[in-house]
Amino acid sequence: MTELPRKAAARTARLAALPLGFAGRSAVGLGKRLGGKPAEAVLLEVQQRTAEQLFRTLGELKGGAMKFGQALSVLEAALPEDVAAPYREHLTRLQDDAPPMPTQTVRDQLTTHLGEDWPERLVHLHGAPAAAASIGQVHRGRWHDGREVAVKVQYPGAGEALMSDLRQLARVVRGVAPVFPGLDLKPLVEELQARAADELDYHLEAEAQRAYAEAFRGDPDIVVPDVVEVGDQALVTEWLESPASLASIIRTGTQEERDHYGELFVRFIFAGPARTGMLHADPHPGNFRVIPHDDGSPGRVGVLDFGAVARLEERNLPQAMGRLIRVASQHSATELVDGLRNEGFIKEHVRVDPQLVLDYLAPFIEPTQVERFRFTRAWMREQFERINDPRNPAFTLATKLNLPPSYLLIHRTWLGGIGVLSQLGTEAPFRAILEESLPGFAD
Repeated sequence: MTELPRKAAARTARLAALPLGFAGRSAVGLGKRLGGKPAEAVLLEVQQRTAEQLFRTLGELKGGAMKFGQALSVLEAALPEDVAAPYREHLTRLQDDAPPMPTQTVRDQLTTHLGEDWPERLVHLHGAPAAAASIGQVHRGRWHDGREVAVKVQYPGAGEALMSDLRQLARVVRGVAPVFPGLDLKPLVEELQARAADELDYHLEAEAQRAYAEAFRGDPDIVVPDVVEVGDQALVTEWLESPASLASIIRTGTQEERDHYGELFVRFIFAGPARTGMLHADPHPGNFRVIPHDDGSPGRVGVLDFGAVARLEERNLPQAMGRLIRVASQHSATELVDGLRNEGFIKEHVRVDPQLVLDYLAPFIEPTQVERFRFTRAWMREQFERINDPRNPAFTLATKLNLPPSYLLIHRTWLGGIGVLSQLGTEAPFRAILEESLPGFAD
C-alpha cells in the first residue's frame, strides 16, 4: 500500500474487522483447547496471530490507525510479558517505519503547498523517503543556499482519513481491548481525537519547532532542527544527521546507551516547558534521534516532530504539580489529598482514603525517592497490574479521581515517557532532574 486509501469505506471496513478477527481467532482457539491443546499454547498462538493482523493493519493504513498503534507502542512495557512478547516486534516497528507514497504524489503536494516555483528553492529532492509516518513522510533534499533539508509532506486526504479512523476506532476499541489487558484504550482514542486538528496544522507545528530550535540552540545535549519553509501540507526543516532513533536503542542498545540517551530524553521533556512554554507531547521513540560522538560513544539527542505539543497555561509545568509530587514523595497522605482536591483532581463531594491515594500514585512517586532509579518493564508491569487488580483496594479509586483538562496531555506525556524509559531499561537521576526542572518540586 503506497498512500492513504481515498475511499473511507475501505478504511472503515478494515478497522471494523479488527475485533472480529480477534473474536474469530479466540473461537478457533477454544476449539483447539477442547481438542486437548494446552490453554497457554492456544492463548499465545491467538495473541501472535492477532498481533500480526492488528499492527500490520494499523501500519498500512497510516492516519489515525497508525497514530493509535504508535500510542500503544509507548505503553507496551505495561503489558504482561506473556502478552507483550508476541507484540513487541510489531509495536516497536511502528515507532520507526511505515510504507511510502509515490514520488509524483510528493511533487504534486509540494507544488500545491509551496508554489509552482518550489524547485528553484528546493534544488534537489531524493526520490526515496527517508522516513514515513502516520500522516506524512519525509524526504531528504538540498535547499538553494546549500543546506541539507528534511521535506515533510502530508499524505493527500490525511486529514479526512485521520478523523474517520479515530471515529471508527472509538467504535471498535471495546472489541480490541481484550488484546491489551490492563490498558484503558478508550481515553487513548479520545485524546488522539482531541489533538488531531493540531497535528494536521503544519503552520502550528512550524511555530512550535521554531520556538524549540531557538530555546535549545547551542545546547550540549539536545538538537532541534530549524524550520526553513512551511506550507499548509508541507514543512521544510534543516536535516538532522543521525544513524538511528531511540527505537533502535530499545531493540539493540548497550546499557551505557540506554542510560545515557534515556536520561537526555527525560531532561528534554522537563526542560522544554521552562524554555518554550510548551510540552513536547509525543514521546514515542521514533521522534528522538541518537547522535553519537565521532568515536562512537553516546552523544546528543535530536528531537523531531512538533505536531503534538501542549501549550501550557502557566508557560511552564504547573507549580502545583511539583508540590504535589514532593508531598507524595514525603508520604504526607492527608496533605496530598488536600492538594489534589484544591487542584480539582478530587471533587469536593468525593471521599477517599488518603493512604490508598498515595498507593495509587506510586508510579509517579517511586522514581523520586532514590538518587538513581532504574526503570524496567517488570517494574512498569507491576504498577499496572497493581492498580488494575480488582482485589486491590486501590482498584476502585480510579473512578473517584478526576483529571482536569489542563493536565490531560501532561498526564499522557508523563505516562508515555515512563513507558519509553521502561522499554529502554534506563537508570537515571530522576529526582535531581525534577529538582532542576519541575516547578514546585524542589521547594
